[in-house]
Amino acid sequence: MPVKNRFAELLPEITAWRRDIHENPELLYEVHRTAAKVAGLLRDFGCDEVVEGIGRTGVVGVIKGRSDTAGRVVGLRADMDALPIVEQTGAAHASKVPGKMHACGHDGHTAMLLGAAKYLAETRNFDGTAVVIFQPAEEGGGGGKAMVDDGMMERWGIQEVYGMHNMPGFPVGSFAIRPGAMMAATDQFDIVVTGKGGHAAKPHECIDTTLVASHIVVAMQQIASRNVDPLKQIVVSICTFRTESEAYNVIPQTVHLKGTVRTLDATIRDFAEGRVKEVAEGIAAAHGATVEIRYIRGYPVTMNTPENTEFAIDVAQAVSGQVDTSMAPMMGGEDFSYMLNARPGAYIFLGNGDSAMVHHPAYDFDDSAIPFGSSWYAGMVESRMPAA
Repeated sequence: MPVKNRFAELLPEITAWRRDIHENPELLYEVHRTAAKVAGLLRDFGCDEVVEGIGRTGVVGVIKGRSDTAGRVVGLRADMDALPIVEQTGAAHASKVPGKMHACGHDGHTAMLLGAAKYLAETRNFDGTAVVIFQPAEEGGGGGKAMVDDGMMERWGIQEVYGMHNMPGFPVGSFAIRPGAMMAATDQFDIVVTGKGGHAAKPHECIDTTLVASHIVVAMQQIASRNVDPLKQIVVSICTFRTESEAYNVIPQTVHLKGTVRTLDATIRDFAEGRVKEVAEGIAAAHGATVEIRYIRGYPVTMNTPENTEFAIDVAQAVSGQVDTSMAPMMGGEDFSYMLNARPGAYIFLGNGDSAMVHHPAYDFDDSAIPFGSSWYAGMVESRMPAA
């Protein structure tokens, strides 16, 4: 394929961008160096418009095709932020910033989209407008929502939008995707149980918060096993159990629980929020304790539009011929969901080979995947907006 051949030629240059970004990781919205590098390269490529500061620190580049008779506008998105993890790869391009690393491959996503932008600006072999979107704060900051709320879709008239993420354990060059729910809604909650503290030798004079909280932890597991249709996916996990005391002989006054709820269906999501509150309040009341509950809705379900998923599959098939179109949905979350809520589109996975899993200190993006990812990004533009 001509596109694939061009990206093989560009591989050393794109790899250098990727490794520079990897060496200089930035968190959430504080991606100032990365965003400046992205904007500078887009201007060097000859993009028709480059705008910084969308969604606080996001960058948008606009590339017009040879003609615009079709009037279609396609958005392509990559995330830029890193994670607060101490890197343990031992790579020559390892993080130079203590306590921060690109442990999820966003450096690779950004580099691949930059490569696609360079190619598209060179060739302009399409009829319409490509909008390349570089997003901050995917790792818990809701940068996708911030860019949408900033009017990005309306400002550039984006009609459909596509994103990609690398996947360790899948062969390099392979793709995986499914129509409908691709990744889960990610909600979280805090539960503070208050009882009556006292001496451990006199539990009858106390309201034992550790006992009450333990009942809550166990009962929460029944939301999935006994309250929700077994064919509907849900995960309820209590991840933190913290008391105000570390003494051996003190029954604490309060216990703080933290957890997460993952769902793939809006109705189940609503039910789970109500049920978490009912379970915690009911158990506390039965033991004479009280609870304070803070339930926070996070990223919505990442929902691939069926028609756009087919377009993504066709391009992936043309790029590599290795496409899993029936992968199971994942219970992790992704804030590209906000963009898919605003416009139809699709989100696809790209194999990262036999690497450590994402969010692991030994993870690194596999640079040999770059030609495949860049080809897919560029192919989505040329496929959706073929030159007249």
